[in-house]
Amino acid sequence: MNIEFLSTLAVISPDPAASRKLYGDALGLPLDGDADDYQHTDQVGGCKHFGIWPLSQAAQACFGTAEWPAGRPVPQVSIEFDVAEGADVDAAAQELQRGGYELLHPARTEPWGQTVARLQSPEGAIVGISHIPSMH
Repeated sequence: MNIEFLSTLAVISPDPAASRKLYGDALGLPLDGDADDYQHTDQVGGCKHFGIWPLSQAAQACFGTAEWPAGRPVPQVSIEFDVAEGADVDAAAQELQRGGYELLHPARTEPWGQTVARLQSPEGAIVGISHIPSMH
């Protein structure tokens, strides 16, 4: 697997409006998006994309339901690592599975063009292997 860069860092929030008060108001990050929805910025030096990801949306993206499964640690952060091509996401996901890691979902292409597969780290973080064409 050849990771090219860290593409996305997002806090996962059960209360996106409270998170916006810290990251947007107190820290002054220029966040786009509604306070109760996904908020983000591509204008923080050293980070291609920072977001506040509502827990319900993270659950929907990983499991197809708005509730995080009771038997899993509730994540507080999502980290995505980008590979060179969309096809590389599936190869990386298979490599992780062969290494004994359980995927939350296999490689798939989202409506906005990102190809991503996700797993949960030993710390409980959501870790994505992705390809976001607009970042290359």
